[in-house]
Amino acid sequence: MKKTLLSIALGLVISTHFATAQPSMATSTAKAPIQLTEFKPLPQQIQAANLTAEFLTRFHYKATPLDDAMSEKIFDRYLKSLDADRVFFLQSDIDQFNTARTKLDDAILGQDLTIPFAMFNLYQKRFKERLTYAGEVLNSEFDFSEKESYFYQREKAPWPKDEAAMRDLWRQRVKNDWLRLKLAGKEAEAIRTTLAKRYETTLTRMNKLKSEDVFQLFMNAYAMSVEPHTNYLGPKAAEDFDIAMRLSMSGIGATLQDRDEMATIRELVPGSPAALSGKLKVGDRIVGVGQGANATPVDVMGWRLDDVVALIRGPKDTPVTLDVLPADAGPDGKHVTVVLVRNKITLEQQAAKKSIQEVKTADGLRRIGVIALPTFYQDFDARRRGDKDFKSATRDVARLLGELKKEKVDSVLIDLRDNGGGSLNEAVELTSLFIGKGPVVQQKNAQGRVHVERDGAGVIAWDGPMGVLINRGSASASEIFAAAIQDYGRGLIIGENSFGKGTVQTVISLDQMARSEKPQYGDLKMTVAQFFRVNGGTTQLRGVSPDIAYPSFTDADSYGESSYDNALPWVQIKPADYQTVGNLKDVQAMLQVRHEMRIAKDKEFQFIKEDIAEYKQQKEKKEISLNETERRAERDAREKKIKEREEFRASLECKDKNSDKCLKAKSKLNKQDDGLQGSERSLAAELAEEKANKEAKDVFLIEAANILSDEIELIKTNQKIAAQVMPKLAAKAKEAQ
Repeated sequence: MKKTLLSIALGLVISTHFATAQPSMATSTAKAPIQLTEFKPLPQQIQAANLTAEFLTRFHYKATPLDDAMSEKIFDRYLKSLDADRVFFLQSDIDQFNTARTKLDDAILGQDLTIPFAMFNLYQKRFKERLTYAGEVLNSEFDFSEKESYFYQREKAPWPKDEAAMRDLWRQRVKNDWLRLKLAGKEAEAIRTTLAKRYETTLTRMNKLKSEDVFQLFMNAYAMSVEPHTNYLGPKAAEDFDIAMRLSMSGIGATLQDRDEMATIRELVPGSPAALSGKLKVGDRIVGVGQGANATPVDVMGWRLDDVVALIRGPKDTPVTLDVLPADAGPDGKHVTVVLVRNKITLEQQAAKKSIQEVKTADGLRRIGVIALPTFYQDFDARRRGDKDFKSATRDVARLLGELKKEKVDSVLIDLRDNGGGSLNEAVELTSLFIGKGPVVQQKNAQGRVHVERDGAGVIAWDGPMGVLINRGSASASEIFAAAIQDYGRGLIIGENSFGKGTVQTVISLDQMARSEKPQYGDLKMTVAQFFRVNGGTTQLRGVSPDIAYPSFTDADSYGESSYDNALPWVQIKPADYQTVGNLKDVQAMLQVRHEMRIAKDKEFQFIKEDIAEYKQQKEKKEISLNETERRAERDAREKKIKEREEFRASLECKDKNSDKCLKAKSKLNKQDDGLQGSERSLAAELAEEKANKEAKDVFLIEAANILSDEIELIKTNQKIAAQVMPKLAAKAKEAQ
């Protein structure tokens, strides 16, 4: 079985802008000056580049010659990936690079990648110079009474013309960092220490890069210049991508984070060797790893996190020895040796989950079953091997639907917010759980042949009312599912307009193509087809428009398929042979009226609309004041607004003043911006913030449940509407029994 994918989420495996990575806090002890590596292309990378070009120029859906015109596109994209905000390179650097604008095609085809690696080497040299200077600026005295602004939206700004202009730009950047901490109440020495650590750690991260990172960055500049959803994955990235798709791996079951140059445990997977041992806890730091029960651990202090993870992972049932510095021990504290036996770890946090939203009505409670699906996952290899228990999003959702039936829910909501896609098979099979054997999506390949995808089994798992909740982050496979549900009249689509990705990718192992026994060439995720709705339209560029629309922060210019400069156009083909199972047109109009009346009285929706208006206003600004009086006034106004909102929320929760909800609500009343970046806070504070965000009231989900409750009421009280909404589906379900 080939890995046919529909997804946009590659954040797990691809970094496109090293400079913007948020650093963790470094130790305060002085360190030797960082010596940056001069990177050179490796032989296997030269071969991987040639293999990639072979596929992209011959077999891609939008096959494009690798010529001077493509070279210019690669050049611009590569340069943007290095210095998107134009804060590292000088104009003279760009002038020097310009001689290579039409030579990157020759670099790939001529098997000489010297130019892109030379560009990166100069980038990291400039990176070090800028961060080193930022550290020096900390010894300056800033005058915050001046009328000065920092222009931070620099994507279209000119590169600084000389070193003096660059230094002034970085002075402003550091001044802005300092002012934010000053407004948070930090004293000068604490600010200086915090920022020195921040800049030093950013430099340390740069020093951990490898040739593979440089090559992957350049090859993605090439791949994405052909089409936005084509990507090159280096060997490590390819492995991580496979793990993300199958939701499993072999290891100890600990999620790690780089903190203070140590691999720190931030989560233990329930039921995993790490959790069951009772010997590890959140905050423990793994400083050594050994292969085998009696092995001497290798010191991994200061290593890249993915290298530490690679040592800890290994074959199932094999032992690994960990040298651990406990969470409550100081830097010179006593170490503990922990031996664990690796096992298969299932990443359940990315699996489908169910919950029930209860909606109060005049005649009691309505129960809306919610299934949140973060991705359309499938263990391709296990399915190909014939494993009866292979991991599958559809199987998990079918099981959850069965449980919700037993819990007697009145309607089901499939929550696909921020679901960037996944397996095409899963999108088709999941849709069939609600519509049966009908066609789900049409695929058109590069030769123009159209194939209709459907699930031959097509056993309906839920024949009651349903809805789908989407947002701008819902893409690809999510859009196939939502579009089919909408075209069949099967359920209501609620939320924001979706992403607009209407293309199909397949993953090609370059190692298999080169007949390499060990992973060294990586994978190519390549667009091979475009998909179309059963009604003949496509989600490409336009996405899926919700039946009931929510107010939205996002816009087409900044996020979504239409924000790409080389996205495929919107086109239309003939509709598939399908029959609708319901008609929601009449009920949709009435639901829209009820929805608008309800949110007009809902304070949380009023807050959202206020924030959207403010966000759009701020987006138009390209600068931020460096005047303390002006910034303090802005900060005070913002915190006053936040406090008023939290007081309102607390008033709702504090009917019982001693309840947990009331105490949590009160704890937010005096919360202020601390000026820190995420990893500069303690791990406990970071985890507490994440927990609070997860527990926060989900007004969009609650309103979606209200909308589905309204639909049930209309169906129950209006026979004409009931006959329109689901007549054919009910008949199909009866036939299947």
